[in-house]
Amino acid sequence: MSNAQSLTQLFALDSLLEQEEIDIRDTVRKFGNERIRPHVAQWFEEAKLPARELAKELGQLGVLGMHLDGYGCAGMSATAYGLACLELEAVDSGIRSLVSVQGSLAMFSIHHWGSEEQKQEWLPRMAAGEAIGCFGLTEPDFGSNPAGMRTNAKRDGDDWILNGTKMWITNGSIADVAVVWAQTDLEEGSKGIRGFVVPTDTPGFSAPEIHSKLSLRASVTSELVLDGVRLPSSAMMPKAKGLRGPLTSLGEARFGIVFGAIGAARDCLETAIEYSQSREVFDKPLAGYQLTQAKIADMALEVGKGHLLAYHLGRIKDRGEIAPEQVSLGKLNNVREAIAIARECRTILGANGITLEYPVIRHANNLESVLTYEGTSEVHQLTIGKALTGEAAFR
Repeated sequence: MSNAQSLTQLFALDSLLEQEEIDIRDTVRKFGNERIRPHVAQWFEEAKLPARELAKELGQLGVLGMHLDGYGCAGMSATAYGLACLELEAVDSGIRSLVSVQGSLAMFSIHHWGSEEQKQEWLPRMAAGEAIGCFGLTEPDFGSNPAGMRTNAKRDGDDWILNGTKMWITNGSIADVAVVWAQTDLEEGSKGIRGFVVPTDTPGFSAPEIHSKLSLRASVTSELVLDGVRLPSSAMMPKAKGLRGPLTSLGEARFGIVFGAIGAARDCLETAIEYSQSREVFDKPLAGYQLTQAKIADMALEVGKGHLLAYHLGRIKDRGEIAPEQVSLGKLNNVREAIAIARECRTILGANGITLEYPVIRHANNLESVLTYEGTSEVHQLTIGKALTGEAAFR
């Protein structure tokens, strides 16, 4: 309809962005629409992703570790990185996950906590998409409580011997390098947790892929098995001690999700609006009914507010002032709203909404994973609750 406004126009969202940020957003959107969108439904259906090929293209695009400085990284702002995540997840959460794990978990950990030798060895190749990384923190029995991890690293002369299992690891089966967190005997308890840079061709390391997923099917998800993996002392990241290391990296990934989830919501809403304008029910467009417009208006409010929250948090992060509980605000709100919007949009599409011909059910299924990874909704609620009350209710 010629007189219809877009969500961006309705909220005047572009007025909050610099021209360079708009250019980056538009470049990533064009890549997503032209290179990924025509194939992603098939990848989802077949549970296959040409991840290595895509990684090189994403590296050429400049989005891998794009918010890091040096070592072949683009050195862009946090807001620009967020906008890239938004556009990638508007196509599929699995693609944004690939970029998040590569840049915000694996690359960020090496960049922030690693030695100069580790940075030189891995970061330029990872930024180019020539080497793929993964991040091993979660275990089969320890997700929200990583301090309880059983994966351990024991001294053997000058070497470390790693044993343990990690679970739900994006990129694991295709990774060239794994950042693995393990308990050591350097200090007691969680203070003894250290990070190791593990080349995946090290004897004793294996990464069987997890199958039968109904969510994030256009994404590689794996188990990591460390069976007597011997590493030199230089494999330990020297600047990370205790849980602060992995949790700082997770904060980086969560920030990308704040933007990414709202991209998935926007794509669902745009799909539903377009469908409602062309679908005739009782001899007039579905968009012409009050109930449909009420749904669209309510969802537009939440998608717009989600953008505003993401942009606001981006500006705070660019000033270097963001706190973990503020990232929790964004992750909790935007993912929770996105999954509700995906489900509501499905109702507008009716039976067509359950097919892969449209992206809505795919987004809804993906968001089921996004809702609980990088911190469950409940953990983020308690993080916000602690910030407001001063009381820790985790135990």
